[in-house]
Amino acid sequence: MIPTSMKAMVLVGHGDVDQLKYQDMPVPTPGKGQVLVQVTATAKNNTDRKAREGLYPTRKGEVASFRMGGKPTLTFPRIQGADIVGRVVAVGEGVSEQRIGERGLLDFNLYANDRADINLTPDYYGHGADGGYAEYVAVPSDQFHHVPNPGLADAELAAMGMCSYQTAYHMLTTANVQAGERVLVTGASGGVGTALIQLCRIIGAVPYALSQKDKVAPLLNLGAEAVFDRADMDSFVERVRAETGGRPLDAVMDLVGGTMTDRFIDAMIFDMNVRSTYPRLSIAGASGGNLSEILWTRIYLYQVQIFGVSHGTREEAGQLIRWIRSGELKPVLHGAFRLSDLRRAETYFVNRGSGYLGKIVIVPDAQWQEHGQPYAVEAGQ
Repeated sequence: MIPTSMKAMVLVGHGDVDQLKYQDMPVPTPGKGQVLVQVTATAKNNTDRKAREGLYPTRKGEVASFRMGGKPTLTFPRIQGADIVGRVVAVGEGVSEQRIGERGLLDFNLYANDRADINLTPDYYGHGADGGYAEYVAVPSDQFHHVPNPGLADAELAAMGMCSYQTAYHMLTTANVQAGERVLVTGASGGVGTALIQLCRIIGAVPYALSQKDKVAPLLNLGAEAVFDRADMDSFVERVRAETGGRPLDAVMDLVGGTMTDRFIDAMIFDMNVRSTYPRLSIAGASGGNLSEILWTRIYLYQVQIFGVSHGTREEAGQLIRWIRSGELKPVLHGAFRLSDLRRAETYFVNRGSGYLGKIVIVPDAQWQEHGQPYAVEAGQ
């Protein structure tokens, strides 16, 4: 029996975590082509915080979330949470009832059209429409992908959600990264970073990680060829030379930005005579600062190709689901929090320390014992 009301964490305005309210909301009704999903786990992404704080401006000085389609799509109240895992409990018009009971993972995008090869105005569940920080959510049936894999727990599947993995894959495809190429992954310990390391190995590229000293062992175990300490950027280019046998990086997947961007370019252009492709900088984050000062002559004389990346395409989502089903992609799950404890999860994420690697997932309180408790991040950790 599907209830008429549910618990949800509702964002009521831009600001700090006090703008998140745990309250009762109506259970949505699936529309035409939709399924109603009982949520068991939803991965937390940095985009939740940045959207809440209004840190996606498209004009200098504004406090807003991105509006590439011409107008803001984040309106309040809003239920955030993009990377949703759960089970189909009801279907809308045009959807087979045989889908009821399926465990799946959502392709988080709100696509503007049916094109599979391009996504020009990215928006997503948890931003332009209600997401998974609730007990139920209604989503398009063709974007809720069945992933039965019995050896993969719901929290682990959520940790492989599309917000991180599709962004990572789109960074690689946009920059046309090929097998054998040397690729720097910045911000390597987070969700997108750990996804990039795995995806590089799947396509045959060689990933180098930029992170903190305490992350060296787990990142090497994940597949990084070498890990550079981001606390020592003065010797960064020399360390790259040493690890690559004197060859420049072919491409950089940049999630950091700020003052480091110029160093990343240095590591791609120090010997143009041995390159066989253009230097490529793929950008999908700015955790180190939203402004970078770069000489434009360095960009056009060295022919550095710069790609801005946000989200990805239906085609890329389909490929990722195939890799998840086949077991080629592995979850990097840090831990779980109850939905009612989302404020603490947000604070924990911002202040995460030396033991942090991978993804945090949020589990509805009613699902906690089965899907959250085995991965709990306890108070004080």
